[in-house]
Amino acid sequence: MVELLDIGQVARRSGMAASRLRFYEERGLIASIGRRGLRRLFEASVLERLALIALAQAAGFSLDEIAGMLGGEDGPRLDREQLSRKADALDRTIRRLGALRDGLRHAAACPAPTHMECPTFRRLLKAAVARGQGAPVAAVG
Repeated sequence: MVELLDIGQVARRSGMAASRLRFYEERGLIASIGRRGLRRLFEASVLERLALIALAQAAGFSLDEIAGMLGGEDGPRLDREQLSRKADALDRTIRRLGALRDGLRHAAACPAPTHMECPTFRRLLKAAVARGQGAPVAAVG
């Protein structure tokens, strides 16, 4: 027998607000299978689908991209090339954030009389300006 959960139970188990679940249903990411009174009913398998949605969002995929991954009745269709491209983008973000973190740590501990007198901090500023113009951030150090 298939376990059925009402929207409140799904919200509690998934940690997602019922309003988010209704939004996901409107977007076609999940589907209720009926109602118990005024409450939507879902198969328990929706929890796994919601976990996949949460993981994909944490990785930076848009809801439209996620909808494409979830596919139809046959279950998720994960495009390995798309996953690889997203992993590459995350690597670039990690490098950029690591360089930014290192620059902030340097600025916090810099012995120069003022930050504007610190050559390393000035390189960080120059990199920030260049990044604002589309260039990648340079490592500071």
